Amino acid sequence: MFRFIFQFCTATGVFLFSLLAAWYEGSAILVHPSEWQNSTPITQLIVGNVHVSSDISQWDFFIYAAKFRPTFPMIMTVSGLYLLLLLGNYIFKKVRKWFAYYLFLISGVLFLLSYFSFESLTDGGQKMFHLFTACGLICLLTGLITYLTATIRIKRMKTE
Repeated sequence: MFRFIFQFCTATGVFLFSLLAAWYEGSAILVHPSEWQNSTPITQLIVGNVHVSSDISQWDFFIYAAKFRPTFPMIMTVSGLYLLLLLGNYIFKKVRKWFAYYLFLISGVLFLLSYFSFESLTDGGQKMFHLFTACGLICLLTGLITYLTATIRIKRMKTE
């Protein structure tokens, strides 16, 4: 239990630090009106076209940071994903097939995020695409191995 708590606290600390750093770096969008059209999709869904900096949603700060300064958004993504996997492994420790389904769900979300970042013209957007794709593949393969291992284990138990 100590290992779980230590890993959880460490990953949470890294996640929160990178979240604050990405949020700060993304706030640079407020002084770049030329990027308001291309880097504020959430604000455009909620408000419409952005005319003043006070219209910009805080969530768009992360999109701007991921496009132009991707280091902290990438650390935030990896640490957040690690937290999700750690919690999923703890919750589904007894029923490994459910953990495999959980991994398949996470890999689907990661592939969806990679789809949305596929056509990015910025260097940071391409890095995020590669990160989402790599993490999605790792989750998919881990889920497949977990599923097959659990299935084989169940078959062995039934034959004994």
